[in-house]
Amino acid sequence: VQLQASGGGLVQTGGSMRLSCAASGSISSITDMGWYRQAPGKPRVLVAFISKRGIIDYADFAEGRFTISRDNAKGTVYLQMNSLKPEDTAVYYCNMYVRGNYWGQGTQVTVSS
Repeated sequence: VQLQASGGGLVQTGGSMRLSCAASGSISSITDMGWYRQAPGKPRVLVAFISKRGIIDYADFAEGRFTISRDNAKGTVYLQMNSLKPEDTAVYYCNMYVRGNYWGQGTQVTVSS
């Protein structure tokens, strides 16, 4: 399984951005999907998680501003981010579990103040 993330870039404070991550390969075997982020000098942390059955969990900083969704037929996970803040600046990584843990290449999100 290979993951390809897209949708990052530069946005102003208060703006919105949508990230996508598409899997290729055994997409019917994908169970959990999620997004993580890593800011400079900080550890990678969970942003949002969605199970195959649609159970969703958000980090406290994402609750109410970010929305995770998935398209099982396409093997794709999305992250809609609204009301972005400078502290949301990070490299965002998608993650999928397919009989093992797989990571996308990371996409940079920069929020200017």
